Amino acid sequence: MDTLIFVFLIIAIAAVMTLRIYLHQRRSRDGAEATKMRDTATVKYSVPPVHRETSYDSQQLEKANRIEMAASASTDARVGDESKVQLEVAHVYKSFGGKQVVEDVSFVLKAGEVFGLVGPNGAGKSTTIRMLMDIIKPDSGEITVFGQTLREETKNRIGYLPEERGLYQKMKVTDSLVYLARLKSVDTSVARERARELLKQVDMLPHKDKKISELSRGMGQIIQFLVTISHDPDLIILDEPFGGLDPVNRMLIKTKVLELKQKGKAILLSTHLMNEVEEMCDRILMINQGRVVLYGDLAEIKWRFRNNSVIVSAKGDMGRIEGITGKEEHGRYTELFLDSEASPQKILSQLVANNVRVERFEVSTPSLNEIFLQVVKR
Repeated sequence: MDTLIFVFLIIAIAAVMTLRIYLHQRRSRDGAEATKMRDTATVKYSVPPVHRETSYDSQQLEKANRIEMAASASTDARVGDESKVQLEVAHVYKSFGGKQVVEDVSFVLKAGEVFGLVGPNGAGKSTTIRMLMDIIKPDSGEITVFGQTLREETKNRIGYLPEERGLYQKMKVTDSLVYLARLKSVDTSVARERARELLKQVDMLPHKDKKISELSRGMGQIIQFLVTISHDPDLIILDEPFGGLDPVNRMLIKTKVLELKQKGKAILLSTHLMNEVEEMCDRILMINQGRVVLYGDLAEIKWRFRNNSVIVSAKGDMGRIEGITGKEEHGRYTELFLDSEASPQKILSQLVANNVRVERFEVSTPSLNEIFLQVVKR
């Protein structure tokens, strides 16, 4: 009997030890798998920065920039207040007849900003906009408006000015504004009052009873713009709004666009006029041949592409300035070129110390048009 009990005790002890060894091995294996998963996730979501001094060939540089921009676009909507994102485009492609017209375009548009969609004629801007408006379907990718896929009821919150203008030529100005606002579910009395107010704001109230055909081309384009915003949309898409306008009417539309921005509207401005973008836009997406070449904050992009020089307009002899590798006279101002160690602040402090009367001092940055030419050439 004692022998039987002893055997049972040995078996029990062996079973407990086997179980402890198994559990220890299981925990070790699970820990290794978890570490491996974390490492894989880190590799998947970390995007290496692109440094200018690194030697890349053109294909490597292009690929790295595209990865960087895609990562920026995918995380843009999650930075800050997500409720401000009115439009999100994710990895959209479109081709016609085997030719790729839009290739892997991604960006977000937030409330209270003017976003520039820029590039030369034929770059894919209008095709992208037509996909936003559900006029044509993307081959792949996702477009969400106000946090959801575009639906008929959602379109009432969008104002769209197409590149191809079109109003009823025999209809009167006020009737055009009221009729097209009614199509966006605006009450007739509200639409009529809003039409009167908009015409007053652009000094066209005296023309309210004229037929569209009786207006000049510029005036007709102003009415087309007023039609776009007559239903008080939250998202406004403007495709080449300045084409054919004289400076006065161009300034009129720019002023209205900036007023709408102040009211919290999300505005997408598509144009090939880079100077208008510089004056109005907060962020830009630059495309060429259907592909994204630049994306981000306009001021940051201009700073990134800046020349290593400062613009100075001053009275008196500047004297000797340390940190200057050369200078170039431009008539009313002088451009000072800095070495790699000098900073604009250091140059300015030396000018002040030399008792120079500085009337203008600024860091030289290239125009957006110059930046575009650099990027396309590279």
